[in-house]
Amino acid sequence: MVDLFSIHGKIALVTGGTSGIGYMIAEGLVKHGATVYVASRKAEACAETAKALSAHGTCIGIAADLSTEAGCQALVEALKAREEKLHVLVNNAGVTWGASFEDYPGEAWDKIQNLNVKAAFVMTQRCMPLLAAAGSADDPARVINVTSIAGQTTASMQAYAYGPSKAALNHLTRILANELAAQHITVNAIAPGVFPSKMTRFIMKDEAVANAQAAQVPLQRLGEPRDMEGLAVFLASPAAAYITGNVIALDGGTAVKPAPFI
Repeated sequence: MVDLFSIHGKIALVTGGTSGIGYMIAEGLVKHGATVYVASRKAEACAETAKALSAHGTCIGIAADLSTEAGCQALVEALKAREEKLHVLVNNAGVTWGASFEDYPGEAWDKIQNLNVKAAFVMTQRCMPLLAAAGSADDPARVINVTSIAGQTTASMQAYAYGPSKAALNHLTRILANELAAQHITVNAIAPGVFPSKMTRFIMKDEAVANAQAAQVPLQRLGEPRDMEGLAVFLASPAAAYITGNVIALDGGTAVKPAPFI
């Protein structure tokens, strides 16, 4: 039973892995025996994260700007220089932008779609040789896309481009799951509700707002690092070898909460 959930010895790359949900996933994978590479735009953040997580196992930081194809390719080349296989790719890097409907700029759409959707596609595409080398029929390589329940609900919170970008990544997850299955690669998505991160710090800094947000969740609390760790480790383990093309809501039931009776 232990082997069924073991990721010991696997190689993983977590983009946007130096903070928030990416950090939670990276920490969980390291603690359970994987060698984890974390990528972020800031070299200092990569170094700090690698040092902190190496207390639990092996973590290496690589600075990379994934907003361009060249930046994605540079990250993949840096990984190829160190590894011959990649068992787990976590496409977590993302961004949001908030503004009123009247003032919401076109550049927000370009920036968000580029990083939240295109970068995930390019990273998966460029990592294909490494993923294919790691995957087998019994234990496929894994691509885990981090989306959001914002891609399934209509509450905009004045971040009009964010939800649509995550809906697009949900759909891309299903498309790639079908196309990459023959290469022994599974593709799934984690769609979190509200977790502590840079994107939600405006909620977390106000206790009353945070409590009100938690009260709207059927399970009556916000997400915690252990919740993200548990699902990420499961999806990376042999226990999830037959799961592909799924968008798994990790939200305490928020996405399926019925609307008030009218």
